[in-house]
Amino acid sequence: MSSKTAESIIRAYYQALNEKDMISFFDLLADDVIHDVNEGVQEHGKTAFRFFMNRVNRNYDEQISELAIMFDESRNKAAAEFMVEGSYLESEFSLPEASGQYYKIKGGTFFELRDNLIVRVTSYYNLAEWVKQVEQTDY
Repeated sequence: MSSKTAESIIRAYYQALNEKDMISFFDLLADDVIHDVNEGVQEHGKTAFRFFMNRVNRNYDEQISELAIMFDESRNKAAAEFMVEGSYLESEFSLPEASGQYYKIKGGTFFELRDNLIVRVTSYYNLAEWVKQVEQTDY
């Protein structure tokens, strides 16, 4: 895969996230995509990823900025570092109660690419820092 193609796929992924364009987002993923959820489980396939993204888009309003993308020599593996800025809209699981709290944290994602599609997404961010921010910010 060319470096231009690989970079355009990763940039399109984040553009679709920022625009909440789930049609374009899922067009970038292989049917058998593997999604490693931050501090969570490994999910398989687009259907599981759709359920995850529906929950995320309902509970959070986020924008990705300061995107830096790095690749291995083959361009089949990539890493992205970025800032996530958002609002916590609806309470989730064992997390603090949501009331529109603002947060801004660094995040990172590892990707694997095959046949011009994303086949693995592994995301990381500092959950403890996120919790600290939403507990201190109450709107």
